[in-house]
Amino acid sequence: MDKIIVYVDDAAYAQQHLASMVQRRGSGTPATQWIVVACAPRMTHRISKWVSHSARENWRAKWADKLFGQTLPWLEAQGDTVVPVLAKGPLADLTESLLAQHAGARVMDARRPKFGQDLQPISDQGPAPAQNSRWTLPGAVAGMGAMLVLAAE
Repeated sequence: MDKIIVYVDDAAYAQQHLASMVQRRGSGTPATQWIVVACAPRMTHRISKWVSHSARENWRAKWADKLFGQTLPWLEAQGDTVVPVLAKGPLADLTESLLAQHAGARVMDARRPKFGQDLQPISDQGPAPAQNSRWTLPGAVAGMGAMLVLAAE
């Protein structure tokens, strides 16, 4: 049985991302076991002033249930088995423990990229982050700044 660990934070984006993999599998191939890891959105550090830890955990669990409710039936309809997991710490550590549990599993990142935010790495084996990455400026923002300067003159 083929095992795939997939990190998800948006059901619609994940279905688009995974559709090509599911369709490539032809009939007669063994079923796949999907280990679907829900990656809840980060909460700002200021929210801890207003919301208790248990309330945050409850919100994270409800958010994950909603995501699993949209994603799991779609994968199970393909005849595959699905194991839901809620990420509660660094993803690199979770990936390491899941790979230890599910030997030979492949890892896939199906999280939606967010503008102006770096996604948490899913493993320590990826490329090293660029030096001084916080000083990088997206081209669209630089272009808008230049347009504003030209318009002001």
